[in-house]
Amino acid sequence: METNSINITANPYAQQLEAVFNELLSILSPLTEEQLNQVPFAGSWTAGQVGDHLLRSYGVADTLNGRAAKTERPIDALVQKIESIFLNFDTRLKSPDFIVPTNDHISKEQLLKDLSTKTRHILHAVKTKDAAETCLDFELPALGRLTRLEWACFVSTHTQRHIHQLKKINQFINKPAAT
Repeated sequence: METNSINITANPYAQQLEAVFNELLSILSPLTEEQLNQVPFAGSWTAGQVGDHLLRSYGVADTLNGRAAKTERPIDALVQKIESIFLNFDTRLKSPDFIVPTNDHISKEQLLKDLSTKTRHILHAVKTKDAAETCLDFELPALGRLTRLEWACFVSTHTQRHIHQLKKINQFINKPAAT
């Protein structure tokens, strides 16, 4: 990947993000509201809580559309680190408090509507904003300020991580009752 180009507007994560967002919605859509709010096993979030957590994390759309500046380092310098953190399904990560999901009942209709809206905003920013610029409005805990390219990588890998989690949850909630 070219790392110090000026005014890169094409983001290689745009197509990947679109596929990941479609997969997320295709996993959540068939669930009933009861299944969405069913605790699959002790210590687990519900599928609805996973969706709510992702929705809260998608506030990154504001960061992608916010203030940005010329990047003074390779624009993909943190990509490998982000991928190694979020695509390692053997480690358990702790969510920052501001994106911990609610314990309240989650409306399927509202969740799907809100996820669709937020993911469209993210895709629009990824497709139209300069991927080489560093976003200034928010720092990712432990990593700092990211370029738009790195934010797109974060959103993609973070969503992939939770798709993996949702698939495991679905195995439990769709398991036939023992007789």
